[in-house]
Amino acid sequence: MFLCNGHGEDTIACQIMEALHKINPDVSQAVLPMVGEGKVFKKLIKDGWLTKIGPSTFLPSGGFSNQSLSGLVLDLQAGLIWSLWRQWAFIHRSAREGRIIVAVGDLLPLLFAWASGADYFFIGTPKSDYTWSSGPRFSLSDIYHRLKGTEWDPWEYWLMRSSRCKMVAVRDKITARGLRNHRVEAVAPGNPMMDGLAKKELPNNFATYRRLILLCGSRVPEAYQNFKKLLVAIQLIQHSSPLAVFLPLNSSSMSKTIKLILIDLGFKSTYESIDELGISEIWKKKSLLILIGFNQFSSWANWGEVGVANAGTATEQLVGLGIPCVSLPGKGPQFNFNFASRQSRLLGGAVAIAKSYQALAKRVEFLLNSDFDRHAIGLRGSKRMGEVGGSHSLALIISTHLSQRS
Repeated sequence: MFLCNGHGEDTIACQIMEALHKINPDVSQAVLPMVGEGKVFKKLIKDGWLTKIGPSTFLPSGGFSNQSLSGLVLDLQAGLIWSLWRQWAFIHRSAREGRIIVAVGDLLPLLFAWASGADYFFIGTPKSDYTWSSGPRFSLSDIYHRLKGTEWDPWEYWLMRSSRCKMVAVRDKITARGLRNHRVEAVAPGNPMMDGLAKKELPNNFATYRRLILLCGSRVPEAYQNFKKLLVAIQLIQHSSPLAVFLPLNSSSMSKTIKLILIDLGFKSTYESIDELGISEIWKKKSLLILIGFNQFSSWANWGEVGVANAGTATEQLVGLGIPCVSLPGKGPQFNFNFASRQSRLLGGAVAIAKSYQALAKRVEFLLNSDFDRHAIGLRGSKRMGEVGGSHSLALIISTHLSQRS
């Protein structure tokens, strides 16, 4: 049974599940998405070998109540405590029925896995020691992490040291080393985030265009606010060649509001699509094209020269492909300045933070006009994200343990 507590964690779990199914299709797999609907699992469920189980929690903060007090208050008003209790009761009951747990995320799924009494694997996705070990910032949290030598907290690595915890995997080797200093046998066999991204060649249709990938996030209404801000900034970019902006949306349900924003900003629909490229709609304003597709990120990501991104996991994946990004933080609850700052440090500055529309436009212009800097920054980011193949390595560890157990 996989436990995952967020959209990014769902994506990572999905990659590992698919790899595990390829290695051993006889393993029965189920998933409990602790936050949201777990839409990313729909295809695997439809294929018939994955089951979605248990109660999910739908939170106003989108699972980011730890980012702000207001987000926490809204989540509590929406029944956070009762939802967590229902999930805990279900997980405990499943453990008594003999399920082994794979916890993907941070403290919450780790705590639930430990408290269930079952054997468990932990894949710690959000934390990296790069966030405090690089850069000049010296906040109280940085000092605290330096004293510990790891971003993980004492109660977390205490849970990781349990005899029932059969594997601890983290996103990079520097973070694994920090945990090993606290007697946690952590491994970093590769980053599952980088698996499943198709490196398709750029279609001839866009060979003469400069190309951006716009990532506005998946949590509404924040995603709409991000989209409008980023698109306003993009219109300030000075460019001699026509500019194509690829907008991969997670859900067609976002389309109506996105269209209203485009109309409000003076864009006109061309009433055409390019089905073989996954482009559902094309909008135009002067020499600026907005190309909309649904669930096309993995296909389109490699086509971008620069990312304009207020997102979490997708931004990291884009950087992992060697594509530098620029963000324009908003009020959140997810993508606020603190989140953006942490992300930028994690990725070695491969995501630059802009503080205004004009600053974003100037930064994108610089990246588009300097091939050397664009590639150098992209290379630094891709090194931080790590190698492909992590999903297979982790699935192999899990499969080996299951076969030994039986």
